[in-house]
Amino acid sequence: MEGGMPFWQTLILSSILGWVLASSAFDLTRRVRALTQPWVTRRVIVDTPSILRLQRIQHRFLDNMFSVLSCVVSVPFYTGFLPLLFWSGHSKLARQMTLLMAFCDYIGNSIKDMVSAPRPSSPPVRRVTATKDEKENAMEYGLPSSHALNTVCLSGYLLHYVLTHGVQNGVTVAVGFALIFTLVMLIGIGRIYLGMHSLIDVAAGISFGLVILAFWLTIHGFVDDFIISGQNVTSFWASLSFLLCFAYPTPEFPTPSFEYHTAFNGVAFGIVSGIQQTYFHFHHDGVPHIFSPQLPLLVFLGRMLVGIPTILVVKFCSKAIAKWLLPVMCNTLGIPIVSSCYVPALRGSDSGKSKSDGKQLGYLQRVTSFFPRKAYDVDTGIRFLQYAGLAWSVVDLVPSLFSHLNL
Repeated sequence: MEGGMPFWQTLILSSILGWVLASSAFDLTRRVRALTQPWVTRRVIVDTPSILRLQRIQHRFLDNMFSVLSCVVSVPFYTGFLPLLFWSGHSKLARQMTLLMAFCDYIGNSIKDMVSAPRPSSPPVRRVTATKDEKENAMEYGLPSSHALNTVCLSGYLLHYVLTHGVQNGVTVAVGFALIFTLVMLIGIGRIYLGMHSLIDVAAGISFGLVILAFWLTIHGFVDDFIISGQNVTSFWASLSFLLCFAYPTPEFPTPSFEYHTAFNGVAFGIVSGIQQTYFHFHHDGVPHIFSPQLPLLVFLGRMLVGIPTILVVKFCSKAIAKWLLPVMCNTLGIPIVSSCYVPALRGSDSGKSKSDGKQLGYLQRVTSFFPRKAYDVDTGIRFLQYAGLAWSVVDLVPSLFSHLNL
């Protein structure tokens, strides 16, 4: 289809928009919550004695082991690991893992906030939060366990990739499945032992993870082909990212889950837009892999020394530019905004209300008058652009620097 949007793109965007409108008109989130929350809450209460029995074997070694395992399969760990995977020459695996992570994060957090079911009550349950990330996780709702869901999806996809691109025999398959099964079980038991989840949360995380993994293995080839050589890649993904923000369910009480989704939504957009522009330069199948003669370990370490400071600088600059640019754009368009964190001058204020009251709307304000007249949190856009800039630098700016420095 030349010069227009392919049918499947139109169908996806229209379906999400239809969900947004239907959810708003019929209050679907509240209705789903009314059906699911009481049952899940009862299961969490019923599972509490089992959690207390497991915690009777409390030991410092177990506290440390399960805390470390939780960190290894957490979103911050993957966020730090994925750039290194790109720079090591495994771009296809890295972009698939990044997009799958964003997909898991969105689905898992959407379910959390839609159901809004509690975590195990502490006390009586002993909750171990050894890191700042774990303390923030404890502020989210419980079902499903994101750690269990992400572990199933990402370890499962990694095994699929290894078996597809490496030696495949009965022993390799058996060992791979045994390792993944052991990891998933340890993560699930660890989340219960640490008091972060009940059995129903972990079971739901594993179940949703298996469904998402099966779906991703069905579409991952098409997604990759689209990113590399599709039509309207950047514009479609920008539209998709925008609509997904509005499609996200409103929780019963505010949690950090939407912030995590926004960050990884931005990461996915930055990766897609960067790969689409630079695939044939830096990310094709013929690029050297780490430990090869063309990319020895010392050269890879040089890439890390150049790349990590660069993406941190880009993240800082992206945030600073977005904090200045987005309020200006919203005021110009007549979109009322507030800021919960990033822009102190907009905290608790409605930037568009007083300026537009009693005045004739300008052309741009009339164009955006279809937006509901409520104040939008500009921090969402700032966070999205901040992480989109960071991700773009990982796959575009930093590889360009490697090329100029012969790394």
